[in-house]
Amino acid sequence: MREFRDAVDARDHDAIEALLADDITFVSPVAFTPYHGKVLAAAILRGVIRVIGDGFHYVREYTSDDERDHVLRFESTIDGKAISGADFIHVDDDGLIDELTVMVRPLSAANALSAAMGVEFDRIRREVAETAGG
Repeated sequence: MREFRDAVDARDHDAIEALLADDITFVSPVAFTPYHGKVLAAAILRGVIRVIGDGFHYVREYTSDDERDHVLRFESTIDGKAISGADFIHVDDDGLIDELTVMVRPLSAANALSAAMGVEFDRIRREVAETAGG
């Protein structure tokens, strides 16, 4: 999905959030349980952008014939480890992202991502609380 790709490339948090459906399901590569809701997903994505670094870039994009499903392949480094992965995106009838599943490899990079996101999660929780009004 070109709009999401462009927003991530620009590190434009507002544009990313505007593309998310209120009822989005976000499936993390490092968490067992999916996350639900736009406010939480947007906060997690802001955290990911903070930890994944400036080297993050998309390398390929695939789109289904009906343009409802997209796969964006990416590469970056985290804690000195090369990481590659894919964002699996589904859009709803309004063209908003209602499902986002992220997969990464290799395991050493996934572990580094998990550790970095663990550090971020207190900030993510505060951002969600602030957005929710307390």
